[in-house]
Amino acid sequence: MASGFFAILDDIAFLMDDVAMATKVATRKTAAILGDDLAVNAEKATGFLSERELPVLWAITKGSLVNKIIIVPLALLLNAFLPSAITFVLILGGLYLAFEGVEKIVEYFFPHDKQEETGTPNEESPSEEVAGDYEKGKIKTAVMTDFILSIEIVIIALGSVATAELGVQILTVSAVALLATVGVYGIVALIVRMDDAGYKLIKKSDDKGFFSWFGHALVKALPMIIRILGAVGTVALILVAGGIFAHNIEFFHHLFPGLPDIVKEFGIGLAVGLVAVILVTIFKKVFSKAKH
Repeated sequence: MASGFFAILDDIAFLMDDVAMATKVATRKTAAILGDDLAVNAEKATGFLSERELPVLWAITKGSLVNKIIIVPLALLLNAFLPSAITFVLILGGLYLAFEGVEKIVEYFFPHDKQEETGTPNEESPSEEVAGDYEKGKIKTAVMTDFILSIEIVIIALGSVATAELGVQILTVSAVALLATVGVYGIVALIVRMDDAGYKLIKKSDDKGFFSWFGHALVKALPMIIRILGAVGTVALILVAGGIFAHNIEFFHHLFPGLPDIVKEFGIGLAVGLVAVILVTIFKKVFSKAKH
């Protein structure tokens, strides 16, 4: 009886070793996507009143956890019974990411009033209802983007343990998915609360000495970091989308073989995203005219 118990413990230990090693490899392979996820979500978790930043971030984090709970078992099932469907899902996700990234670029160069569409709060309409609509819209967009990036993270993690036993696959993919959520949103929380930490340091040091200087540096750095992360997040969306197309569509895979991968993937993502934005804009105008 005792020997059987210790044999089970031995098997569990070996399994955990395999999972730990596989998780390390999978995390290394998904590091670029995790960086993209961080940049995108840090930008999406800002733009609110200070007291609403953490509640909004928590709402996005819960949405991200739900995404992983949905994606992980679906990815395992598809990998087992219909592996070709994974490629199709990835390409659809790539279209969404390319569209969102290029839409941000178009909006930057050709800004227009989106007050009626998104309910973005401004000086003329600072009502709680408008602010609530804006908050819900940002959360919804952030969770949707997280869903697409989570698919990419889970698929890459699953691909790194494709030849392993089912138990190792399940535990490894689950561990990577959990690490992605906790790690990314933990860092985002630290970033968006930098200014509050800075103000507290300034107050406690009576605005004197090193801690005061460091506090002022944190306060001044936050807007710059958010702007940088916003730009990095936009580029990341396009790069991830281009990578999905280049790795999963034969035509794009063999296109411009002499170009560095990062240049080719960005170009593909930009081109596909631009087409998607044009088609969606035309559809919206046609639908709007038909409606009126």
